Amino acid sequence: MAFHIDGELRPGRWLVTCDHASNRVPTWVNGGDLGIPAVDMARHIAWDVGAAGVALELGRLLDSPVILSDFSRLVIDPNRGEDDPTLVMQLYDGTIIPANRHITAEGIEERLDRLYRPYHAAYARLAALRPDRVIVAVHSFTPCLRGRAPRPWHVGVLYSHLDARFSKPLITRLQQEPGLCIGDNEPYSGHLPGDAIDRHALRMGRHNTLIEVRNDLIGDPPGQVHWAARLAPILEATLGDAGA
Repeated sequence: MAFHIDGELRPGRWLVTCDHASNRVPTWVNGGDLGIPAVDMARHIAWDVGAAGVALELGRLLDSPVILSDFSRLVIDPNRGEDDPTLVMQLYDGTIIPANRHITAEGIEERLDRLYRPYHAAYARLAALRPDRVIVAVHSFTPCLRGRAPRPWHVGVLYSHLDARFSKPLITRLQQEPGLCIGDNEPYSGHLPGDAIDRHALRMGRHNTLIEVRNDLIGDPPGQVHWAARLAPILEATLGDAGA
Protein backbone atom coordinates (compact mmCIF):
# COMPACT_ATOMS: atom_id res chain seq x y z
CA MET A 1 0.00 0.00 0.00
CA ALA A 2 1.31 3.46 -0.89
CA PHE A 3 -0.64 5.37 1.75
CA HIS A 4 -2.99 5.22 4.73
CA ILE A 5 -6.04 7.40 5.32
CA ASP A 6 -7.40 8.01 8.79
CA GLY A 7 -10.85 9.52 9.35
CA GLU A 8 -11.81 9.93 5.71
CA LEU A 9 -15.45 10.68 6.63
CA ARG A 10 -14.66 13.28 9.30
CA PRO A 11 -16.52 16.49 8.49
CA GLY A 12 -13.83 19.08 9.26
CA ARG A 13 -12.49 21.37 6.56
CA TRP A 14 -8.84 20.53 7.21
CA LEU A 15 -6.78 17.95 5.36
CA VAL A 16 -3.81 16.91 7.48
CA THR A 17 -1.02 15.35 5.45
CA CYS A 18 2.21 13.56 6.31
CA ASP A 19 4.38 13.09 3.23
CA HIS A 20 7.21 11.39 5.12
CA ALA A 21 5.24 9.29 7.60
CA SER A 22 7.07 5.97 7.14
CA ASN A 23 10.54 4.50 6.70
CA ARG A 24 9.16 1.35 5.06
CA VAL A 25 10.93 -0.08 2.02
CA PRO A 26 8.60 -2.33 -0.03
CA THR A 27 9.93 -5.83 -0.63
CA TRP A 28 9.87 -5.27 -4.39
CA VAL A 29 12.45 -2.50 -3.96
CA ASN A 30 15.82 -4.23 -3.70
CA GLY A 31 14.32 -6.95 -1.50
CA GLY A 32 13.08 -4.39 1.01
CA ASP A 33 16.58 -3.12 1.80
CA LEU A 34 18.22 0.05 0.44
CA GLY A 35 21.63 -1.16 1.57
CA ILE A 36 22.09 1.18 4.51
CA PRO A 37 22.23 0.21 8.21
CA ALA A 38 19.09 0.04 10.33
CA VAL A 39 20.38 2.96 12.41
CA ASP A 40 20.33 5.13 9.28
CA MET A 41 16.86 3.92 8.31
CA ALA A 42 15.71 5.15 11.74
CA ARG A 43 17.15 8.62 11.10
CA HIS A 44 15.48 11.65 9.58
CA ILE A 45 16.99 10.81 6.21
CA ALA A 46 14.49 7.96 5.78
CA TRP A 47 11.37 9.60 7.23
CA ASP A 48 10.12 12.47 9.37
CA VAL A 49 10.55 11.08 12.88
CA GLY A 50 7.40 11.57 14.99
CA ALA A 51 5.45 13.42 12.30
CA ALA A 52 2.91 10.64 11.70
CA GLY A 53 1.85 10.59 15.35
CA VAL A 54 1.40 14.36 15.38
CA ALA A 55 -0.59 14.26 12.13
CA LEU A 56 -2.91 11.51 13.35
CA GLU A 57 -3.64 13.30 16.62
CA LEU A 58 -4.13 16.63 14.83
CA GLY A 59 -6.66 15.00 12.52
CA ARG A 60 -8.56 13.65 15.51
CA LEU A 61 -8.55 17.00 17.31
CA LEU A 62 -9.55 18.93 14.17
CA ASP A 63 -12.15 16.28 13.25
CA SER A 64 -10.65 16.09 9.77
CA PRO A 65 -9.08 13.43 7.52
CA VAL A 66 -5.40 12.54 7.51
CA ILE A 67 -3.35 11.03 4.70
CA LEU A 68 0.04 9.45 5.40
CA SER A 69 2.56 8.00 2.99
CA ASP A 70 3.60 4.39 3.58
CA PHE A 71 7.05 4.34 2.02
CA SER A 72 10.41 5.85 2.86
CA ARG A 73 11.38 9.15 1.31
CA LEU A 74 14.60 7.36 0.30
CA VAL A 75 12.60 5.04 -1.97
CA ILE A 76 10.97 8.03 -3.66
CA ASP A 77 10.11 11.41 -2.18
CA PRO A 78 6.42 12.34 -2.51
CA ASN A 79 7.26 15.92 -1.55
CA ARG A 80 9.15 16.50 -4.79
CA GLY A 81 8.03 17.07 -8.34
CA GLU A 82 8.37 14.15 -10.74
CA ASP A 83 11.19 15.95 -12.56
CA ASP A 84 13.05 17.02 -9.40
CA PRO A 85 16.65 15.73 -9.32
CA THR A 86 16.24 14.89 -5.61
CA LEU A 87 13.18 12.69 -6.24
CA VAL A 88 15.33 9.58 -5.60
CA MET A 89 18.24 10.49 -3.35
CA GLN A 90 21.63 8.86 -3.79
CA LEU A 91 23.33 10.73 -0.93
CA TYR A 92 21.61 12.30 2.07
CA ASP A 93 23.22 13.96 5.10
CA GLY A 94 26.44 12.04 4.63
CA THR A 95 24.87 8.63 3.94
CA ILE A 96 25.19 6.98 0.52
CA ILE A 97 22.08 5.06 -0.56
CA PRO A 98 23.48 1.98 -2.41
CA ALA A 99 20.16 0.78 -3.87
CA ASN A 100 19.69 4.17 -5.53
CA ARG A 101 23.21 4.62 -6.89
CA HIS A 102 22.53 3.07 -10.28
CA ILE A 103 18.75 3.25 -10.53
CA THR A 104 17.45 3.33 -14.10
CA ALA A 105 14.71 5.47 -15.59
CA GLU A 106 12.56 2.32 -15.62
CA GLY A 107 13.25 1.79 -11.93
CA ILE A 108 12.16 5.32 -11.10
CA GLU A 109 9.05 4.93 -13.22
CA GLU A 110 8.06 1.80 -11.31
CA ARG A 111 8.38 3.62 -8.00
CA LEU A 112 6.34 6.51 -9.41
CA ASP A 113 3.59 4.19 -10.60
CA ARG A 114 3.38 2.01 -7.52
CA LEU A 115 3.97 4.55 -4.74
CA TYR A 116 4.21 8.22 -5.64
CA ARG A 117 1.28 8.55 -8.04
CA PRO A 118 -1.22 6.53 -5.96
CA TYR A 119 -0.36 8.68 -2.93
CA HIS A 120 -0.95 11.88 -4.85
CA ALA A 121 -4.14 10.59 -6.44
CA ALA A 122 -5.58 9.85 -2.98
CA TYR A 123 -4.32 13.20 -1.68
CA ALA A 124 -6.05 15.04 -4.56
CA ARG A 125 -9.29 13.15 -4.00
CA LEU A 126 -9.39 14.00 -0.28
CA ALA A 127 -8.48 17.63 -0.92
CA ALA A 128 -11.37 17.96 -3.38
CA LEU A 129 -14.04 16.65 -0.98
CA ARG A 130 -14.62 20.19 0.33
CA PRO A 131 -14.38 23.43 -1.65
CA ASP A 132 -13.05 25.27 1.42
CA ARG A 133 -10.33 22.73 2.25
CA VAL A 134 -7.32 23.93 4.24
CA ILE A 135 -4.20 21.79 3.88
CA VAL A 136 -1.84 21.37 6.83
CA ALA A 137 1.28 19.38 6.01
CA VAL A 138 3.07 17.94 9.05
CA HIS A 139 6.82 17.33 8.90
CA SER A 140 9.70 17.15 11.34
CA PHE A 141 13.32 18.24 11.20
CA THR A 142 16.47 17.03 12.89
CA PRO A 143 18.04 19.27 15.55
CA CYS A 144 21.37 19.24 13.73
CA LEU A 145 22.60 18.07 10.35
CA ARG A 146 26.05 16.49 10.30
CA GLY A 147 28.73 19.15 10.39
CA ARG A 148 26.20 21.99 10.70
CA ALA A 149 25.21 24.36 13.48
CA PRO A 150 22.41 23.30 15.86
CA ARG A 151 18.93 24.44 14.88
CA PRO A 152 17.29 26.51 17.64
CA TRP A 153 13.68 26.41 16.48
CA HIS A 154 11.04 24.32 18.20
CA VAL A 155 8.64 24.70 15.26
CA GLY A 156 9.13 26.02 11.76
CA VAL A 157 6.32 27.28 9.55
CA LEU A 158 7.09 26.91 5.86
CA TYR A 159 5.26 28.62 3.02
CA SER A 160 5.66 29.88 -0.52
CA HIS A 161 5.96 33.57 -1.32
CA LEU A 162 3.09 32.88 -3.72
CA ASP A 163 0.65 32.32 -0.84
CA ALA A 164 1.39 33.22 2.77
CA ARG A 165 -2.25 34.03 3.65
CA PHE A 166 -2.49 31.35 6.32
CA SER A 167 1.13 30.87 7.33
CA LYS A 168 1.90 34.48 8.27
CA PRO A 169 -0.93 34.79 10.83
CA LEU A 170 -0.06 31.30 12.08
CA ILE A 171 3.52 32.43 12.72
CA THR A 172 2.23 35.51 14.56
CA ARG A 173 0.11 33.36 16.86
CA LEU A 174 2.90 30.85 17.48
CA GLN A 175 5.33 33.64 18.33
CA GLN A 176 2.98 34.67 21.12
CA GLU A 177 3.33 31.25 22.75
CA PRO A 178 5.64 31.44 25.79
CA GLY A 179 9.01 29.76 25.54
CA LEU A 180 8.85 28.88 21.86
CA CYS A 181 11.40 29.67 19.17
CA ILE A 182 9.50 29.79 15.86
CA GLY A 183 11.10 29.57 12.45
CA ASP A 184 9.69 31.79 9.70
CA ASN A 185 10.48 29.70 6.62
CA GLU A 186 13.15 27.99 8.70
CA PRO A 187 15.03 25.66 8.77
CA TYR A 188 14.54 26.01 4.99
CA SER A 189 12.32 27.76 2.51
CA GLY A 190 8.82 26.46 1.92
CA HIS A 191 8.79 27.24 -1.79
CA LEU A 192 9.66 24.20 -3.88
CA PRO A 193 8.05 24.00 -7.33
CA GLY A 194 6.33 20.66 -7.84
CA ASP A 195 6.18 19.68 -4.17
CA ALA A 196 2.98 18.49 -2.49
CA ILE A 197 1.83 21.94 -1.34
CA ASP A 198 2.54 23.41 -4.76
CA ARG A 199 0.63 20.62 -6.44
CA HIS A 200 -2.41 20.38 -4.16
CA ALA A 201 -2.72 23.84 -2.60
CA LEU A 202 -0.96 26.62 -4.52
CA ARG A 203 -2.21 25.58 -7.94
CA MET A 204 -5.75 25.19 -6.58
CA GLY A 205 -5.83 28.38 -4.50
CA ARG A 206 -6.34 26.46 -1.26
CA HIS A 207 -5.29 27.86 2.09
CA ASN A 208 -2.26 25.94 3.30
CA THR A 209 0.71 25.73 5.59
CA LEU A 210 3.57 23.34 6.30
CA ILE A 211 4.52 22.78 9.93
CA GLU A 212 7.94 21.41 10.87
CA VAL A 213 8.37 20.23 14.47
CA ARG A 214 11.87 19.52 15.75
CA ASN A 215 11.99 15.75 15.99
CA ASP A 216 13.56 15.47 19.44
CA LEU A 217 10.34 17.01 20.78
CA ILE A 218 8.08 14.38 19.18
CA GLY A 219 10.14 11.22 19.36
CA ASP A 220 7.56 9.37 21.49
CA PRO A 221 3.74 9.23 21.67
CA PRO A 222 3.41 11.59 24.66
CA GLY A 223 5.42 14.24 22.81
CA GLN A 224 3.35 13.77 19.68
CA VAL A 225 0.07 14.11 21.59
CA HIS A 226 1.39 17.16 23.45
CA TRP A 227 2.38 19.04 20.31
CA ALA A 228 -0.79 18.17 18.43
CA ALA A 229 -2.82 19.45 21.38
CA ARG A 230 -0.77 22.64 21.42
CA LEU A 231 -1.05 23.23 17.68
CA ALA A 232 -4.72 22.35 17.07
CA PRO A 233 -6.34 25.36 18.80
CA ILE A 234 -3.79 27.71 17.26
CA LEU A 235 -4.60 26.38 13.80
CA GLU A 236 -8.31 26.83 14.45
CA ALA A 237 -7.83 30.39 15.71
CA THR A 238 -5.71 31.25 12.69
CA LEU A 239 -8.60 30.51 10.33
CA GLY A 240 -10.24 33.73 11.46
CA ASP A 241 -7.00 35.73 11.29
CA ALA A 242 -6.46 34.59 7.70
CA GLY A 243 -10.05 35.23 6.65
CA ALA A 244 -10.17 31.62 5.54
